[in-house]
Amino acid sequence: MDNSTLLRLGPSTWVLLAVFLLLAAVLWRTALDRSPAQMLVAGVRALVQLAAVALVIAWLSNAGAWAFAFVALMFLVAVWTSGRRVAADGRWWMAAIPLAVGVIPPAALMFAVGVLPFNALAIIAILGQQIGGAMSTVTLSGRRIRDELVLRHGEVEAAVALGFEWHAARALVAKPVAGEAVLPSLDQTRTAGLVTLPGAFVGMIIGGATPLDAGLIQLLVLVSLLLVTSSAAAATLWLGCRGAWTRPARSH
Repeated sequence: MDNSTLLRLGPSTWVLLAVFLLLAAVLWRTALDRSPAQMLVAGVRALVQLAAVALVIAWLSNAGAWAFAFVALMFLVAVWTSGRRVAADGRWWMAAIPLAVGVIPPAALMFAVGVLPFNALAIIAILGQQIGGAMSTVTLSGRRIRDELVLRHGEVEAAVALGFEWHAARALVAKPVAGEAVLPSLDQTRTAGLVTLPGAFVGMIIGGATPLDAGLIQLLVLVSLLLVTSSAAAATLWLGCRGAWTRPARSH
């Protein structure tokens, strides 16, 4: 048995990447009736972006202050991505609110107690994971809430007729589905070490950290993501129940 813990990279890696991407695009089109261009563009973008990010992170490795500028860029891209998914024709920029609510408090606490060092690589790695988790949550919860409010609009109107405020009536319908976006983070935390070995944990082990230290750091990341995603889902629900994603109708 090979004792190496690293994946073997070479020409075959590029062939395998192409095969994976093409198979994903074929299934995306044939089984799910979506445009294969979306899948292909996503793969190519990931390649270009990861290459660029690798160069930027290497340049920022000794410049902690500049890491926050890079994190700000990540945050803006997340706002654009989630906002356009939830409200492409509305106030997509409102996604900044649940993203900030989800990410800023846990990050501030980690800095305050000294767990997160003022190191560019650590800042980008941890905050990047938190922004990514919040982005997925805002997208999933926002779309789920939006669709549920449309599907059950009659129930909302009936509640208003009974004396409920509009935001309270919408909450009766939207609240039960808003938390579904947190389930992936919850399941990942519950099954860590049994179903999956999170990437940060494996990377630290490969890098020479002790299993105990690697496990503790990964646990901190997973639990912080529970707070991030729960907060982001709650803020997304609050916005959805108040119609904040929709542009106000213009008076004629």
